[in-house]
Amino acid sequence: MAEAEEDCHTDLVRTDDSDRSGEANLQAELQMFRAQWMFELAPGVSSSGLEPLPCRASSRGPGVKSVDARGKQEIAKEEKAKELFLKAVEEERNGALYEAIKFYRLAMQLVPDIEFKITYTRSPDSDGVGKRCVEENKEDDKMADLLSDFQQQLTLQESSVKLCQPEVDVSQTHISALPMEVLMYIFRWVVSSDLDLRSLEQLSLVCRGFYICARDPEIWHQVCLKIWGRSCNKLVPYASWREMFLERPRVRFDGVYVSKTKYIRQGEQSLDGFYRAWHQVEYYRYLRFFPDGQVMMLTTPEDPQSIVPRLRTKNTRTDAILLGHYRLSQETDNQTKVFAVIMKKKEEKPVDYHKYRYFRRVSTQETDHSFHVGLQLCSSGRQTFNKLVWIHHSCHITYRSTGETAVTTFDIDKMYTPLFFARVKSFTAFSEKPL
Repeated sequence: MAEAEEDCHTDLVRTDDSDRSGEANLQAELQMFRAQWMFELAPGVSSSGLEPLPCRASSRGPGVKSVDARGKQEIAKEEKAKELFLKAVEEERNGALYEAIKFYRLAMQLVPDIEFKITYTRSPDSDGVGKRCVEENKEDDKMADLLSDFQQQLTLQESSVKLCQPEVDVSQTHISALPMEVLMYIFRWVVSSDLDLRSLEQLSLVCRGFYICARDPEIWHQVCLKIWGRSCNKLVPYASWREMFLERPRVRFDGVYVSKTKYIRQGEQSLDGFYRAWHQVEYYRYLRFFPDGQVMMLTTPEDPQSIVPRLRTKNTRTDAILLGHYRLSQETDNQTKVFAVIMKKKEEKPVDYHKYRYFRRVSTQETDHSFHVGLQLCSSGRQTFNKLVWIHHSCHITYRSTGETAVTTFDIDKMYTPLFFARVKSFTAFSEKPL
């Protein structure tokens, strides 16, 4: 009995040992399977670790292949759009605009922003038209400030700086030999007392030296002082006096402001009473401003071709012209207004001599008439400060004997049409005084 119990106990022990070893083997196999599985998950590695996995790639292949196909299609579409765009450019160079538009349209249908994706230069066999379609912005950034760039170039040329050099040898004295003070005096004559800044800008296109002279701050400062007076002592918020002249609202002096008014007036009835005449009335208003603060105004039915030459100077013989002074007013609402007081030219009446000794003169009350005008300065279209809109018009009658003044204010209606600026070349053809 004891031996049987001992054999049974040994059998149980062996069974437990075998179970434990089986579990250990199972855990080891499970660990190996996990390691192999993680290794096989790595891209491009087979179960053996020596060759790629075609079966696994095929299991995930459709998505990858679709992405690759889409990328190839986008690249092919962009290449086709580039080809069409370049062909359109070539057609445009050859003058075939209709064909060029067609190819441009096809290219933009494929890739809407194709023109920004092309960076190409001129082909070697092309002519001088269109040397470069897309250029780098480095040159534009470099030439942003021409004045400093030109000054630097002239300084680096030679020690004795000259504003300009003759292109060919001349026997006479070249203008570059003149001192700087004389050159600047010539430039002031170009501007003249009429403030002809357009001629100054054209003169600056001659060469780099003239460009530097035309940008002289002293000239532009004096121009601003003549236009705005003491109100332009401070340069802020403008970067230069030239920028102030270009951007700050002002009236223009190289032409006239003209308006044309039309209306229908009822005439008298005919003697037989069968009809009544109607008259179409047309007349013009002219305003000419001068840099010294004076202004001329004329209302006449004559057309501009016959009137404008008479407005060149203030010493005109036209009797109907009204002379006066004006001023610019900058309101709080950032609107510039022009206020003027004009009156008829005073004429000395000849002394009356009568043959009768006891001639009794009928006394007439002497009066002075003046007109007060208010206009708003605006810009219209591409031009600046070329429009004047009526905001006030009144007549002031002053009696000399009593000093009383009677004021009559006119209603601003459709009869007061805006005045538009028209440049007149003859006004700045001659210079009477330097700046």
